[in-house]
Amino acid sequence: MITLHFAGYQPPRSVHTRGLYTLRDSVARRSDGKLAITVTDSIVGLGRKAGDLLTMVEHGELDGCYFASSYLAGRVPALGVFDQPFQAGSREATFSALDAATGASLAAEVAAATAYRVLGFWDNGIRHISNAVRPIRLPTDCAGLRLRTLDNTQHQDAFRRLGFRPMFIDVADLARAVADGTVDAQENPLTNMVNFGIQAHHKHVSLTGHLLGIALLLVNRACFAALPAELRGVLDAAARDSEATQRAQAAAEDADCLKLLADAGVAVIEPDAIDLPAFRAAVADRPA
Repeated sequence: MITLHFAGYQPPRSVHTRGLYTLRDSVARRSDGKLAITVTDSIVGLGRKAGDLLTMVEHGELDGCYFASSYLAGRVPALGVFDQPFQAGSREATFSALDAATGASLAAEVAAATAYRVLGFWDNGIRHISNAVRPIRLPTDCAGLRLRTLDNTQHQDAFRRLGFRPMFIDVADLARAVADGTVDAQENPLTNMVNFGIQAHHKHVSLTGHLLGIALLLVNRACFAALPAELRGVLDAAARDSEATQRAQAAAEDADCLKLLADAGVAVIEPDAIDLPAFRAAVADRPA
């Protein structure tokens, strides 16, 4: 039997960890005992940063992981299509394109620029803004707030235009940075806010829906190429299974998380109470 090691950075209840479990179980079912996957839920519990996942897979310390596409956009510029705040398309349209020619093209570009092979495209959630200071309904409400963001220049430039003071903080340090006030605000899918306990400190959530995140399910390309053809097919088929399950769970998670936030006393501002056209205008590219 060949065994591959995949890992993530979230707790067992997260839709990403459950996606890895689906991948593991599908491989076991499909491979007739010839291939197995072991899963480490979170390398953060091992004292590593979440960002270490990419390096660990690239260097062969791990065989595979999931990770937000935004972190690879600097090396694979085409992935920047998902990093235009307040221009996110619907889940249905986005994943329809990723399951067709757009996804194949992006996977080829990732392979050409990195040591990874894209096994699949997962739903990394619709991103919203939480903060500990005040309700955010207008761009002017963002002025001066220290905002935790992903390590992505395009994101940070857009949030700076809104008046935020963007700061990159690794996921491993997010909960601490929120709890001790290193940041006033952060932006994440609702599921991440709940999984990392943000609701204990941020009592304002604005449903800005400013980005639809994409998580790449990645495998070390050399590792994949070394598998017998039959097992490469098994892994690809299992990845399709994980896509279907993970995306469905991600969509369903939003309603569950809204209830958890309400139960925690968080004031949730609905989209129709937010001046989204003003946000879109504030982050729009300006003429040179």
